[in-house]
Amino acid sequence: MPTACDSVIEDIEDMVSSSDPTPQERQSARTRIIPRSRKKKELSNNEELHADSLIPGTQKIWMKTWGCSHNNSDGEYMAGQLAASGYDMTDDPGEADVWLLNSCTVKNPAEDHFRNSIKKAQEQQKKVVVAGCVPQAQPRMDYLKGLSIIGVQQIDRVVEVVDEAIKGHSVRLLGQKKDGGRRLGGARLDLPKIRKNPLIEIISINTGCLNACTYCKTKHARGDLASYPIDELVERARQSFQEGVCEIWLTSEDTGAYGKDIGTDLPTLLWQLVEEIPEGAMLRLGMTNPPYILEHLQEMAKILNHPRVYAFLHVPVQSASDSVLMDMKREYSVDDFRRVVDFLKERVPGVTIATDIICGFPGETDKDFKETIDLVKHYRFPSLFINQFYPRPGTPAAKMQQVPANVKKQRTKELSQVFHSYNPYDHKVGERQHVLVTEESFDAQYYVAHNKYYEQGRAVNGVGGHSTMPSLSSCLDREWLKSLAVGITLVAAILAYFGEKIYQGWSS
Repeated sequence: MPTACDSVIEDIEDMVSSSDPTPQERQSARTRIIPRSRKKKELSNNEELHADSLIPGTQKIWMKTWGCSHNNSDGEYMAGQLAASGYDMTDDPGEADVWLLNSCTVKNPAEDHFRNSIKKAQEQQKKVVVAGCVPQAQPRMDYLKGLSIIGVQQIDRVVEVVDEAIKGHSVRLLGQKKDGGRRLGGARLDLPKIRKNPLIEIISINTGCLNACTYCKTKHARGDLASYPIDELVERARQSFQEGVCEIWLTSEDTGAYGKDIGTDLPTLLWQLVEEIPEGAMLRLGMTNPPYILEHLQEMAKILNHPRVYAFLHVPVQSASDSVLMDMKREYSVDDFRRVVDFLKERVPGVTIATDIICGFPGETDKDFKETIDLVKHYRFPSLFINQFYPRPGTPAAKMQQVPANVKKQRTKELSQVFHSYNPYDHKVGERQHVLVTEESFDAQYYVAHNKYYEQGRAVNGVGGHSTMPSLSSCLDREWLKSLAVGITLVAAILAYFGEKIYQGWSS
């Protein structure tokens, strides 16, 4: 039976008849259409708008960071992103809705504090998000069950994780950042940041390392070496100086290994960075292990002599026994370490060499320890980080025959006594030196400053926060330095003499 659809249309244009409106006429008709406004439903007098208390971005967050400057930089980035997203970062854990705990896995005490903080937060019914090296290395720990985790290379996604944690969800982001199969240094360097000290920028130049030290748990979290490109690091430094920073710290698990994965090296980076340092600002290098700095001693000496680079280098020796170093898999001998120190002391007058020592590593004999004592007595390191050995779970050293706890404690005490026995700053008493002031002391009575050799000093702060000092001077007090430095921080000089009354006040 024929229908209206039986006719054949050979061309789509046949569907348009001469009586149909043209495209121009249709467009003209559209412009004459006036949309009808919808009436908004008005609230009755007894209705109120209620904000959902679980809407992410409206809560207060307290963050605690443990560990190294790399971890502190990660924490500053996370705080910056959360604040930019609308969260209120608070210094009061009691008033916070969320606790963001950024952990360190280097030693047992740091992890113990981290674990206890989780328990305390849960007792107070706080939302908990964890970050840092502990959950990255051991995400299946019992005390981490049900918690949201931000991996060390996922800090640029902290807002997502916190958002979901507030909703009651558990999120775990532990992956590595890669580009074309190559592992990257981490999150972007241009992310928002809230610096703990607005005058100091911490830049992580690479993550991970090339070693496999038998005692190190950080390797499990940070992995193998992955460096940021030089142009990104230079741009970050330039941006920081534009924001008012006057001191930059370069940090990583091993700055000396920088660039080996991307075809460059540390001196090449440093020479480009110093071109960006404005007059009056300074650059501080982070920790470097002996094997890699040995390759660049000539260039490093030139860089440390640059007027806007601190003549300071942190080179951990860990032990002066080659036998112990071999068990640690440190990949250098004590003679390699001596070569680094001797060369830099000769070529960089006044250079400050900081070092680390582990007391009571498995298998360390009395003879091994005596060699370490002799090394310290010989070089009289002004900055010495003394660490009692702690076996970290999952590391080869944890399975080795352990030195008795009382012996480890005794060796730690003995090395500390050796450190107290010398006064490396006696010859500087009364000197006036140029310093860079970067912060106030906790009691706000002094400015904290460093000279060219990164020797720390205090300069008196006047009433009402106004300085009564000459702009570039402070006073030396070696006892104050000693108490500040042992085992945990830099031993530093107090620069420039400020009068007998002040000096006696500090000494008393």
